[in-house]
Amino acid sequence: MKKLPVFLMAFLCAITSSIAKTTDVLPEPENTFIGTWTIDVVGGGVAWLKVHEDQGVLDGELLWIGGSVLPISDVYLVNENTLIVTRTSDEKLKTTSGNERTHTRTWTMRITKINEAIAGTMTGPAWGKTGENISYFTGSRMPAVGPAPNLKALKYGKSIKLFNGKDLTGWRTIDPKSPNGFKVVNGTMQNDPVQPENGEHIYYGNLRTDQEFEDFNLKLEVNVPKGNNSGVYLKGLYEIQVVDSYGLELDSHNMGALYSRVTPSENAEKPAGEWQTLDITLVDRHVTVILNGKKIIDNAAVEGPTGGAISSDVFAPGPIYLQGDHGNVAYRNIVLTPIQK
Repeated sequence: MKKLPVFLMAFLCAITSSIAKTTDVLPEPENTFIGTWTIDVVGGGVAWLKVHEDQGVLDGELLWIGGSVLPISDVYLVNENTLIVTRTSDEKLKTTSGNERTHTRTWTMRITKINEAIAGTMTGPAWGKTGENISYFTGSRMPAVGPAPNLKALKYGKSIKLFNGKDLTGWRTIDPKSPNGFKVVNGTMQNDPVQPENGEHIYYGNLRTDQEFEDFNLKLEVNVPKGNNSGVYLKGLYEIQVVDSYGLELDSHNMGALYSRVTPSENAEKPAGEWQTLDITLVDRHVTVILNGKKIIDNAAVEGPTGGAISSDVFAPGPIYLQGDHGNVAYRNIVLTPIQK
């Protein structure tokens, strides 16, 4: 059994103590959980929680390791230092008669707070098997994003060519144990996560730069075959979506979107199989995206990480990383220009 951090063990003791008090009749406590929280999951993974109140009703949104930022099902205070958050999802299950029924699954977060730090558990049914899964986590309060920066006043350093067009020098898989589907073909960085016709799915690795960066402008070209997708992560935190979404209605999961957080202002993607340009500026937790010469995200605030983030620290330098397990895609002319402060 994996040994838990001392910090988390202390929190779990506090959780046990708070459970014993839940039967007491207490006055309504002040809700000091309101705000945003960045979370590290023990064993790997980043999560994010926002708790807010609208006309006296408590509500929130949650990102749990992967996928999208989604509304929570319920949130309530147990006492001034304990918060319960639940999330549900519907899953279609086959019965013994061969019919389908919709089953609602529920996951519960029990969160304990001491000062500006939190810790707790996420409990729910285990994915793809019977039994229960319990994840432990720690986290901290995130400062407000702040005002949008003046992009016209930015000063830039020397541009860095991240891909030399010859080999993958300067890049490595995030997990060295994962197979790498990227290779260099005719001056382009191509990903081809080939799957066996029979047998288990192969989980290919995501590719990251050796270098890490603070704020920057990133320019690149990308070619997405029909029905495929990938993603470009800024500082290993924020995914700019790369996907064949030509002809679809506007959505926060389309080409050029800040995945599940910011929807493009217009459709600017090209048909599948054509080279497209991305011009991305990340500064002071605000992002601007120009897709194929059209500004589709204009200095938008970024409240927190997106699914698949490899760090919870939004202020630390981080790598550029490219999703490698989602499908075929090709990149070229990847150039990063640091912003000087």
